[in-house]
Amino acid sequence: MKVLIENNQLLLKKLGLVFYDMFAVVLSSFLALILRFEGNYSAIPQEYIDRSLQYIVIVIALTFVIFYVMRLYGSLWSYAGATEFINIIIACMLSAGVQMALIVLMDMKMPRSYYVFYGMCLLALVAVSRYSYRVLRSLLGRQTDVQSRTNVLVVGAGDAGNMLVREITGSSHINKRVACIVDDARAKQGSYLHGVKIMGTRSDIPKLVKKYHIDEIMLAIPSAPAKEIKQILDICKETGCELKRLPGIYQLVNGEVNINTLKEVDVNDLLGREPVEVDLSAILDYVAGKTVLVTGGGGSIGSEICRQVAEHNPKRLVIVDIYENTTYDIQNELKNKYPYLELVVLIASVRNTKRMDMIFEKYRPQIVYHAAAHKHVPLMEDSPNEAVKNNVLGTWKVVQAADRWKTKRFVMISTDKAVNPTNIMGATKRICEMIVQTYNNRSETEFVSVRFGNVLGSNGSVIPLFRKQIAHGGPVTVTHPDIIRYFMTIPEAVSLVLQAGVYAHGGEIFVLDMGEPVKIVDLARNLILLSGHKPDEDISIVFTGLRPGEKLYEEMLLKEEGLKDTENKLIHIGMPIKMDEEKFLMQLENLASYVVQEPKDIRKWVQEIVPTYQPMLGGER
Repeated sequence: MKVLIENNQLLLKKLGLVFYDMFAVVLSSFLALILRFEGNYSAIPQEYIDRSLQYIVIVIALTFVIFYVMRLYGSLWSYAGATEFINIIIACMLSAGVQMALIVLMDMKMPRSYYVFYGMCLLALVAVSRYSYRVLRSLLGRQTDVQSRTNVLVVGAGDAGNMLVREITGSSHINKRVACIVDDARAKQGSYLHGVKIMGTRSDIPKLVKKYHIDEIMLAIPSAPAKEIKQILDICKETGCELKRLPGIYQLVNGEVNINTLKEVDVNDLLGREPVEVDLSAILDYVAGKTVLVTGGGGSIGSEICRQVAEHNPKRLVIVDIYENTTYDIQNELKNKYPYLELVVLIASVRNTKRMDMIFEKYRPQIVYHAAAHKHVPLMEDSPNEAVKNNVLGTWKVVQAADRWKTKRFVMISTDKAVNPTNIMGATKRICEMIVQTYNNRSETEFVSVRFGNVLGSNGSVIPLFRKQIAHGGPVTVTHPDIIRYFMTIPEAVSLVLQAGVYAHGGEIFVLDMGEPVKIVDLARNLILLSGHKPDEDISIVFTGLRPGEKLYEEMLLKEEGLKDTENKLIHIGMPIKMDEEKFLMQLENLASYVVQEPKDIRKWVQEIVPTYQPMLGGER
């Protein structure tokens, strides 16, 4: 019933426009003659009036056809812009041309200026009918209670800024008011954009925020480089305003950008580093048509690997994870997005030798991404035996299965905490790197490791924790005022993993150049500011002390490894360290037999395998 009513209303609106246009054609004919004779109706010869009316029905019919073809009855005039106005101009010119052609063909004479005046009058009348609603809505919008509206400052007066300001000022559903605009282009200073003045550059933002009581700052510069975005955000975050920004410029081209696509400014934007670029075509050629297996496929990194692999047309994607909830989520996501993908989802533990062997025997993966691991440093300090069982033995069993069933390439996810480790998690990942290196030297499979730093937004990472603490009003807890970390985004981390698979020849440790390290306390401050609060005033920051196994800074390479560049200048290769592989394999056997006894001194055994491991705890737990 509701649909029927809406359809009837739409039909009535269109019929109303048709009848109005018929009236406009007749009125424009009279007005054209009046304008030609300078407003003196009595001076108009009767023959001109008769000729203008003689074929008016035909002119009306032809004008209706022209208007219909130019979509003057099909456009949404509530949101009409330049394109619709151009269509009105063309339609009115054609209507004037049709009338002139008709009169000439009938060998009748009219003043030459008549056709010009007719076209102008018709254009004015039609434009009024189409745009009066927008004008009226805009005037009424200005009358509403200004106090209840959010004052907005827009950064950027380019294409994106134009679209954003136009939508905010033209919509009756957005309770915002653009108070001012800033843009660094000197030529734009003092100009107006949809009635809003461009009042300065980025350096004027703090002053304008105070002057116009700004509540919200919107960044409309989607194509700006990361470094410039960071510079602007560093200014904006000190104002205490809520910050939002438009997404990528490609969405402008697709017409997808509007007020609803604005996103919260993320702390990622403050890293001030361009995203890692990878050769997607090379990844496509590498993954396409192959069976790919991902362990830990339900985790933060593993699930993103699955997404990017699925996008590159594999023959089959096999997901293995022991945790069913997140695995179920990624399964449903991939099924919906890639309905023709051959997707196999298995709940299994990498610690189960027979289960791993059966999976590899049945599916014969050509590429394996091993992301299954315990990664939470403090938790593993309390349960070191579990770190050894899952990380070391689990990796060993998957590596053995890959070797036995002739996997072409095996990529193991490692961490910067494996370098000179001070915690059991990092030490176990260093042993995993050693397993990968050892088997690469005695297997047909190409085994490599990929080492990167902290991943922003992953499960258990610091950003989700900070967000929760801010949402509850604080305090935000930071372990130490001087602690620093290297950061990257989940897509960057996974891009590196996939790229490593392309570059791999076996035995390498791939390392990302992640730019300058970031102080965690600065990260906390920025996140508080981006949330519209003031650190230490609205929300306090509390230092809790370093946790067990945690160090102030992380390293990306052991001194012995050195660096070698790849085609991607942000991805480097650490060369394998020489080691006694026979001794290592014997130590590994002994560790495997010992850890299942749930010993209290497992760290000593790990330290014998990884001499660079220096536990920060005084005793075992």
